[in-house]
Amino acid sequence: MSQVARAYEAVIGLEVHAQLLTRSKAFCSCSTAFGAPPNTHVCPTCIGLPGALPVLNGEAVAMAVRTALALGCTLRTPSRFARKNYFYPDLPKGYQISQFDEPFSERGHLDIEIAPANAAEKSDAPRAMKRIGITRVHMEEDAGKNLHDRGDSSIVDLNRSGVPLVEIVGEPDLRSGHEAAEYLRTLRDILVFLGVNDGNLEEGSFRCDANVSIRPVGETKLGTRAELKNINSFRFVEKAINFEIERQEAVLSSGGRVVQETRGWDENKGTTFSMRSKEEAHDYRYFPDPDLPPLVLEDAFVERVKATMPELPRDKRARFVDEMKITPYAAHVLTQHPRVAAFFEEAATLHGDAVRVANFIQSEVLRDVTTHGLAAEIPVSATQIAALMGLVDSGKISGKQAKEVYAKMAKTDDAPETIVAALGMQQVTDVGAIEAICKRIVDANPKQAEALRGGKTALMGFFVGQVMKETKGSASPAVVNDALKKLLGT
Repeated sequence: MSQVARAYEAVIGLEVHAQLLTRSKAFCSCSTAFGAPPNTHVCPTCIGLPGALPVLNGEAVAMAVRTALALGCTLRTPSRFARKNYFYPDLPKGYQISQFDEPFSERGHLDIEIAPANAAEKSDAPRAMKRIGITRVHMEEDAGKNLHDRGDSSIVDLNRSGVPLVEIVGEPDLRSGHEAAEYLRTLRDILVFLGVNDGNLEEGSFRCDANVSIRPVGETKLGTRAELKNINSFRFVEKAINFEIERQEAVLSSGGRVVQETRGWDENKGTTFSMRSKEEAHDYRYFPDPDLPPLVLEDAFVERVKATMPELPRDKRARFVDEMKITPYAAHVLTQHPRVAAFFEEAATLHGDAVRVANFIQSEVLRDVTTHGLAAEIPVSATQIAALMGLVDSGKISGKQAKEVYAKMAKTDDAPETIVAALGMQQVTDVGAIEAICKRIVDANPKQAEALRGGKTALMGFFVGQVMKETKGSASPAVVNDALKKLLGT
């Protein structure tokens, strides 16, 4: 990679296909639900029978417009649907309904944050902002899927045929696999928070093609590109692009010529491989679809869509940092999913101390949270977390005991007060009793006591730990610290 950095510059553009979360397909009433038996969510329209006419799904249009607005695109009205002609088994009509020269939106952007190369994973180090251009966002229908796991035979499953998509075409402004992965994560977060896509790479509802080329540093003319397809994770996108950059650099450095082709990613070998040549661009013979009228986005419709726009992830993170005073890293972690962000904000509002709530959710709750698409399973409610933090505030239980109460609460869904009572977990705040325990611990450890008095202040943690161990975590930490400081003269 060092040679690439010195002699060549990578030029990367991503094309993202995101399935819109409508209940029915783009041009018919068939279900879009994932996982049904092959060819059960089909009708004459989506399997391309003669005489079947498409009818545009209005909810798909609203979701597409919401996407374009979030990416700062300019809306075009009217726009047109076109027929993109090619012959492949998973395309029953022999053409795909898409948008070509008159898309409904264009000229947008996506701002991404690039962490310093040496920054730790949990670092709050400032991140550089980079703006990536968006050429266009347009609507189209999905194709079917070829299934090759049926013994000696392959079948075509047309359940996905006609599912509504937006294609988000990025400008070639990315320069590394790391930037590309960050672009995809940022875009996915926006689509999920908008509620228009579930961001599921494994099920194919969020997928991308990467166009990768290199050119000598300082050159403005684009090099010959390879298109990378069928990559199903952000980590593999980064690896595949970085490998492809190195591969192309090696070809040019040896005097060879990079050919235009489509390449796949072999995650087991960690290499890209040639799938088919693209020496000449496909002639898709686009022409306006005669069965669909121009799409006119009326002002009133656009205003209604604007009224449904939620707070986007970057704005939410900035607000959490500015208003709730949590760290940028915590804000990033707590906005990985809209349900988790809403859960944190509700708990913080109920309790009043957002920093403490954020710390507790990160350390205890998030490991028990599971997400799938827009759904999230959180084992406790925001009200329960606020009440649990309140018990710590009042001195009824310690912070250590709160973790034990949470573990029980996550399994039983009982109120924290009920669990504290059932476990007999009331925190000990009797100053006299705690001072007696502290004196016994200090007397039993004279060498450590003398070393602490001599300046080894880290030993205070040893004494606190011994007291907490003897009281099984029930002693008030504040009272313990005060008693030990008095006994040890610190």
